[in-house]
Amino acid sequence: MNRADPRLALVAGEASGDLLASLLLGGLRQRWPQLRAQGIGGPKMIAQGFESWWPQDKLAVFGYVDALRHYREIAGIRRELGDRLLQDKPEVLIGVDAPDFNLGLEERLKAAGVPTVHFVSPSIWAWRGGRIEKIRRSADHVLCLFPFEPQIYERAGIAATYVGHPIADHIPLEVPRAAARAQLGLSDNDTVIALLPGSRRSEIRYIAPSLLAAAMLLARQRPELKFVLPVAPGLRALLDPLIAEHAPGLALQLLDGQSHGALAACDLTLIASGTATLEAALFKRPMVIAYRLHALSWQIMKRLAYQPWVGLPNILLRDFAVPELIQNAATPQAIAAAALEWLDDPVRCEQLARRFTELHHLLRQNTAQRATDAIAQVLGR
Repeated sequence: MNRADPRLALVAGEASGDLLASLLLGGLRQRWPQLRAQGIGGPKMIAQGFESWWPQDKLAVFGYVDALRHYREIAGIRRELGDRLLQDKPEVLIGVDAPDFNLGLEERLKAAGVPTVHFVSPSIWAWRGGRIEKIRRSADHVLCLFPFEPQIYERAGIAATYVGHPIADHIPLEVPRAAARAQLGLSDNDTVIALLPGSRRSEIRYIAPSLLAAAMLLARQRPELKFVLPVAPGLRALLDPLIAEHAPGLALQLLDGQSHGALAACDLTLIASGTATLEAALFKRPMVIAYRLHALSWQIMKRLAYQPWVGLPNILLRDFAVPELIQNAATPQAIAAAALEWLDDPVRCEQLARRFTELHHLLRQNTAQRATDAIAQVLGR
């Protein structure tokens, strides 16, 4: 292969990793237009010319119990993927998030002489800090989304670069509210609530019922409210019976994906903890974060946590800027009550939007360019 056209391996799990990796691929292709990128990815990566050898949703698990249930299949995919990459070594392996899958793969390829980059620092500052030793064995370089992370790696002698968050580059500083509403058939005067129960099947099972039931409570109190729910690919069949059970008759507009359109259009979002909460913050939207998972997984996570916040906006602001209703606290009644507090306090919403705007500027760093520069250094190009 021509030295100007590297062959890279990328592995991204679930929808958030697909988005991050697709934005990274855009930057990589600006530098190397003819690069080949192979491994595991989703539809946004494939649209960039990525060659995915397994369906991305095979890696989309939620919590310890779900991971154990699918361990044999996931471990088999990782072994086969590693074998394939070792037979025809890429110039670099880039693991995108999904640390429980990617770090083991990276460790194996690094030991065989393949340079490795881990894109998205695991949340070692929030829980499971002991993973830093695993990261040391696995990654030649860590690309960090948040400004406080490189110091942690520097203290441990691991090369790391703050690259900002690519979603902060992708989401406009000025929210296109009117255009998003027009596209969804909503008027400027509508009060719109977006329901975002997650993009993984297990998240839908654990979190969607509470969000849907909360929406029903809100609709009974305020019939004028409009509700939209972006549905991740392949999850409509799972959602339909939950809607029939927990929100029968609710005037709910289901969207084919379009989570960013929903966030741009809404006045408030009821949302599962995860990357989507950061996206909601970058759209300057008030939110109620809900988080539920298998009871055993929750007990394990709770014991390992280092700080009081779960949602990314609160972690980054180091404050309970938005309410978090976790596990047994995530009842429909509590979610609906927290939603009404936002709807009835426009001054509080404006104050939050100003804080989120400051956060947006902090995270907007032309991530694709910064990450590409760091990867080029790893490649010695």
